[in-house]
Amino acid sequence: MILKKRYFSWCVILIIVAASAGAVAQDRPAADVRDAKERDLIAVLQSNAPTGEKAITCKQLAIYGTEQSVPTLAPLLADKELASWARIALEAIPGPAADAALRNALGKLQGRLLVGVINSIGVRRDVQAVDALVQKLNDANAGVASAAAVALGHIGGEQATRALSQSLADAPAGVRSAVAEGCILCAEWFLAHEKAAEAVKLYDTIRKADVPDQRHLEAIRGAILARQSAGVPLLIEQLRSQDKERLGIGLRTARELGGRDVTEALAVELARLTPDRRPLLLLALADRSDSAVLPTVHKAAQSGPKDLRITAINILIRLGDVSCVPVLLEAATENDAKLEQEATEALVRLPGKDVDADLLARLPQARGKLQQVLIELAGQRQIGEALPAIASSLHDTDAGIRGAAVETIGIIGQDQQTADLVKLLQETNNSKERPGIEKALLSISGRCGVRCIPHLRPLTQSRDSELHMIGLHALAIIGGPDALAAVKSAIKSAEPPVQDEAVRILSTWPNNWPGDAEAGQALLMLATSAEKMPHQVLGLRGYLRHIRGNKKLSNEQKVANIEDVRSHIKRPEEQRQAIAVLAEAPSAGALELLTRLAEDPAVAEEAYLAMVRIAGQDIRGVSKDQRRQVLTTVAEKSMNDGTKQRARKTLRGVR
Repeated sequence: MILKKRYFSWCVILIIVAASAGAVAQDRPAADVRDAKERDLIAVLQSNAPTGEKAITCKQLAIYGTEQSVPTLAPLLADKELASWARIALEAIPGPAADAALRNALGKLQGRLLVGVINSIGVRRDVQAVDALVQKLNDANAGVASAAAVALGHIGGEQATRALSQSLADAPAGVRSAVAEGCILCAEWFLAHEKAAEAVKLYDTIRKADVPDQRHLEAIRGAILARQSAGVPLLIEQLRSQDKERLGIGLRTARELGGRDVTEALAVELARLTPDRRPLLLLALADRSDSAVLPTVHKAAQSGPKDLRITAINILIRLGDVSCVPVLLEAATENDAKLEQEATEALVRLPGKDVDADLLARLPQARGKLQQVLIELAGQRQIGEALPAIASSLHDTDAGIRGAAVETIGIIGQDQQTADLVKLLQETNNSKERPGIEKALLSISGRCGVRCIPHLRPLTQSRDSELHMIGLHALAIIGGPDALAAVKSAIKSAEPPVQDEAVRILSTWPNNWPGDAEAGQALLMLATSAEKMPHQVLGLRGYLRHIRGNKKLSNEQKVANIEDVRSHIKRPEEQRQAIAVLAEAPSAGALELLTRLAEDPAVAEEAYLAMVRIAGQDIRGVSKDQRRQVLTTVAEKSMNDGTKQRARKTLRGVR
């Protein structure tokens, strides 16, 4: 039980600490609020409160604490359970008292508690602690000596630098990395105080010292940045290094070292590096905020190893502007599938209306592969102004250009282009091209609707069965009374293949327009009086689908419509359709019809499930006794355990 209580207490502590973690960095509360709160918190620390509560209190003193709290917090630095919490408060409390408390603890603590205090002194950058920390550099405990080295680095300054530099040569192996880290921090202090020469000297000292590779890499980066443009030779040395870690630090620093002269020097180096490293350096160059970068990327995109060109092309998506269009078009028209794909993608994603204007201006004079690429780009970039020029390409002798024009018109074309596509369909004898033209025609029809119908009439009046059916497909997408009339006319008078297709289209007619309701009567006529049995089947299925999707019909009307064609619903497929309609039309009539349908073993279980669904609802005209009788019947006759259980459960709910 004690363990559970402690576990719970510490969970509470962690939750509260997480909730208030950002508060330390915010403005401290007003003095009157803070003083009252601080007194209460100090009282908690001075009481016999549980350790967990005191830990939370220390955390709160980081927000509310002043020098008044320091005498109470200072003794806790020696408490193994509360030392880290007390240091959180002491690190945040302003004024010299907290610094003095931490310094005083240096001579009283050992081991991990001493390391913690040293770390807090480093956080506060207490210059007065430098002498004491220098003495700790020679501590027999490697953890203490390492903490002192890093803390001296955070404090910085000439005295700390001298001590760390002297210690770097003869520090024990377990401490040397921390001493080097302290030196690097001191070098950063010099840079922050505009003492670049001192920083360079210190970085170079670390580079030559016997320290771990990570410290060497940090020193190399610092030495390059401290030298500014004079650091380019050292930077290039890393870029050429066979060591991957040095190459990595070189690429990182290449992004950080400012100056146009640096960019130009790196651009020269780009041509000298091995092919496998050029893309890496080009990516680093692309991350520099310098106007000299773009010409370098242009050049890389135009010639050189394929990997470098592809890298440059992808960079242009991010950095490029209208000036990149010629470079990318050249790559997009080369006989290389990968380059063509990457360059085209870059042209599609290149931002700016000026890019659209540039591409549009090139289209009238373009020929061959360039013309095809420009047409494709017009579609992908949605350049509607290009439609007249693209429409004129529909009759080009080049099949690739014709295909691109058809596809693009399908993407951005309007109802006026419907006539162009219809004319092309009438003229072409190439059966392989008709599907693409039809796809574009259907796309425009779906987008522009009834405005396309006048342009489609030549197809619906054509003696070419294939063209007639394409026209019907387009009308089916458009919908509405005029389109429906054309489909009904085809069922009566067209050639048999067209009749069959017209029936299929009618059987899936959408309920998009008010006038589309007439499709129901046409489907009913097919279902009840069509000469061909397949037409009757499609008509019946379409009629049932139409009833189900017609939101204007009441439940009773839907049941009545099903009743009208009940004698024609003989196959299980259509019976299941009828059951689906009835299940969504809860009424007394629906229950009656479902009961009759359930007499057919082929669909009995579907009917039973629909009956349970309806009987579970409070339906006008159906008494509770009737509902219970339906559910009892299903529970007794159904062969499906799931349906039985559902019927019994529903029955218990009917009171």
